Amino acid sequence: MPMLTAALTDPDYGFDVLDQSGHTLRLDIPVDQGGGGTGFRPMQTLLAGLCGCSGVDVVSILKKQKQTLEGLEISVDGEREQGKDIALWHDIALTFRLTGDIEPAKGYRAVALSIDKYCSVAETLRRAGASISWKLFVNDVEVVNP
Repeated sequence: MPMLTAALTDPDYGFDVLDQSGHTLRLDIPVDQGGGGTGFRPMQTLLAGLCGCSGVDVVSILKKQKQTLEGLEISVDGEREQGKDIALWHDIALTFRLTGDIEPAKGYRAVALSIDKYCSVAETLRRAGASISWKLFVNDVEVVNP
């Protein structure tokens, strides 16, 4: 069985993507571009993958550091190249918000390790020319390189 299968489920650009475990992801394009607006835009899924990949890394690293993580929220924004038919992501900004009994320096290290070393999605985007920046807040306090 293939890793993923995408099937057209709406004649106006809607696709359901199914993985080997039966999970479904809905893809579509906005109504103003001719789609139904019923799912993620394909390029958004790259940013969602970045959040998921990095989030898994951060949770794993914090567990290894014996930190008590109660919550993790990652927001992402990005700018794509202008005036090109193939418009790649060129500037991506992430904000990590950790809550729990977390030493700020350990939280910072976890995010830095993920983005700079472990997250395959981040590296894939960098190799395509994207610049990735990030901020960290631990319990609503911004952590700058400690």
